[in-house]
Amino acid sequence: MKSLTFRRFKNPYVALLLALWFFGLVTFPSVAGASLTPSKTTSPMASVNREADLQSVRQALELKLVAQKLKDYGVSTSEVQARLPRMSDAEVHQIAMLSKKLPQGGDDVIVIGGIVTVLVIIILIILILKMTNHDVSVR
Repeated sequence: MKSLTFRRFKNPYVALLLALWFFGLVTFPSVAGASLTPSKTTSPMASVNREADLQSVRQALELKLVAQKLKDYGVSTSEVQARLPRMSDAEVHQIAMLSKKLPQGGDDVIVIGGIVTVLVIIILIILILKMTNHDVSVR
């Protein structure tokens, strides 16, 4: 087994410099800084309007998708409606922010989107088969 010598390199000083630089990186790691960041829900700049948040949550509860998920978890919509007044402002605000991420435009959007996606895939398959000179016949 041959030992590694500096004679194999065209410029041994560059190899030595790179080895020292790598040794310095490994030996003296950089210092990472950390600090606390303010919470989004407890920020004094965030204006919490309880009535608007309650209205937003109630609208989300009217969606079929939300009602079905609640039913899957064993909770009825009326139980949630009864629990809303007893929740703190921060809890209501958090639920309202999460409810704004739900799909807008109705419950049938997901079903229609799935049907359109399947149709587009079928059309693309037919086009690819036609372009490769394959016969497509529906019997």
